[in-house]
Amino acid sequence: MRIKTAIISGGAGFIGVNLIKQLKDKYEKIICLDNFSLGKSDFLNKYANDKNIEIFDIDCSDIESTRNLIKEFENKNLYGDVWHLAANSDIPSGVKDPNIDLKDTFMTTFGILSAIKDTSFKSIFFASSSAIYGDHKNVFLSESIGPLLPISNYGAMKLASEAIISAAAESHLNRAVIFRFPNVVGVPATHGVIYDFTNKLIKNPNLLNVLGDGSQKKSYLHVDDLIEAMIKVWETWPNNEKIDIFNIGPKDDGIFVRDISKIVSENFSRDVEIIFGDGNKGWLGDVPKFFYDTKKITDLTGWNPKMNSREAIQKSSQQIYSQLMKNEFNL
Repeated sequence: MRIKTAIISGGAGFIGVNLIKQLKDKYEKIICLDNFSLGKSDFLNKYANDKNIEIFDIDCSDIESTRNLIKEFENKNLYGDVWHLAANSDIPSGVKDPNIDLKDTFMTTFGILSAIKDTSFKSIFFASSSAIYGDHKNVFLSESIGPLLPISNYGAMKLASEAIISAAAESHLNRAVIFRFPNVVGVPATHGVIYDFTNKLIKNPNLLNVLGDGSQKKSYLHVDDLIEAMIKVWETWPNNEKIDIFNIGPKDDGIFVRDISKIVSENFSRDVEIIFGDGNKGWLGDVPKFFYDTKKITDLTGWNPKMNSREAIQKSSQQIYSQLMKNEFNL
């Protein structure tokens, strides 16, 4: 008997563990692949005794090991979809060492595509990023805008991943969906602006140093809204389409970093001194402002986020405070 299966690469990461929670009742089996470089085994503890969820410690950029593992699944009559989330999500680290993005973002994609060729896993759902667009200033970013000129190593490797997925769709995939994420927030957090600000304030509750002048303005989406959008596309996307791309994001035009710093500081004290740096970029490759057009996903699925950027930041700020201060996060 064939068993409908979701392979989730990067399944121990922030978005991965939230995706597992929502997909575990929609597939007969869930397989989590992770090298636990950013993802944490603790995030998956609640599934330790779930016979329908298997967890493998594997680096998906290792093509031979990944291919051998997928063959094992094939021999067990597993078939279904790959949800490919594995990537280096720490953008500043990729600025310091471009090999990180090459290996953890592009080569994981190449490895997964190589491994599922000639198997019963014919569909891929890929976590891409707004970073592939580059810096288009105040232009609303639709899925058809161009040219695509990323300004970070991370964005470049996500764009290269989209390209190799497009080629695989022509070669051996039945279905490929590319989701372009905004900045996603929530728990269990491993990095990001709220996580960084909270950690700084844990060390010194009276002072918060901010990279850049605080004028950076970006869209933020709570992970609960993100997962809902992805699943709606999975459930409603026309099967006669080989490949498609969807922006996922809030409907507003974002929130300033200076406002995020104030929201996070309120978890500690209203007397926190906030010191801003220079310039409108937090690091090399940072896009200070971007605005998403999400009409396409709304028209197809009817999906709309429940939270705007400010509400997503407020909820996530409280969640991440509980995670880091009390070791509590609810999934």
